[in-house]
Amino acid sequence: MRILCVIPARLGSTRLSQKPLRLIAGEPLISLVARRILDFELDVRVVVATDDARVVEAVSGLPVETVLTAASLGSGTERAAAVLERPEYERHDLVLNVQGDEPLIERAAVCGAVDRVVVSGDDVGTAAAPLSPGDLRDPQRVKVMVDGRGRAVEFFRTPEAPACSRRQAVFQHLGVYAYRAAALRRWVALPRTAEEERERLEQLRPLAHGFTIGVAVQATPAAPAVDTEEDVREVESRLTVPTWG
Repeated sequence: MRILCVIPARLGSTRLSQKPLRLIAGEPLISLVARRILDFELDVRVVVATDDARVVEAVSGLPVETVLTAASLGSGTERAAAVLERPEYERHDLVLNVQGDEPLIERAAVCGAVDRVVVSGDDVGTAAAPLSPGDLRDPQRVKVMVDGRGRAVEFFRTPEAPACSRRQAVFQHLGVYAYRAAALRRWVALPRTAEEERERLEQLRPLAHGFTIGVAVQATPAAPAVDTEEDVREVESRLTVPTWG
């Protein structure tokens, strides 16, 4: 199976200015994410998809490919689909999308998302992590409710009462997806839904149209993605190992 790993990196972040280029422990965020995937030594072709040449330059020293995509693309999924449509990538069977703000993503999450497609037969695979009760109502943490077959039932930011009562089936969603090539093409061809627009969650679109989204739940709590200055400090503290003289 030919697997294409796309790392979307849009420069125009609204919450953290020029996020892919933000230095963390002296290295651009997008470079940290790309190196993380390369360190997993997966049999995949790694492509950084961005809307700015400065991001291309930031990963120029790494063994990854780069593609400039339109700034008008609205999500990482749309950027991954744009890469898949290029002649040099269109024959891949599966696309892995690791969001460009996940420098501490775990191998279990990435491989688990792929297994949900390849082994379990879902249209889309993704990953999640245990969620502490105190984080359930934090709107900055996207949650996923999972059924007994390991498939997503709902994605949300702030739960309604039913989600609260079934907290044991709710996890923190992680920024990784695996799609069958046909499923990815179908996803981006569908119209956006009102719920997707309201919640700002792109994964609600395929769910509303009957896609099966398998969820691999890792054993450990989620490491922070980078969205805020606080996240920058937390990730940097985890990457910086003290040395003893």
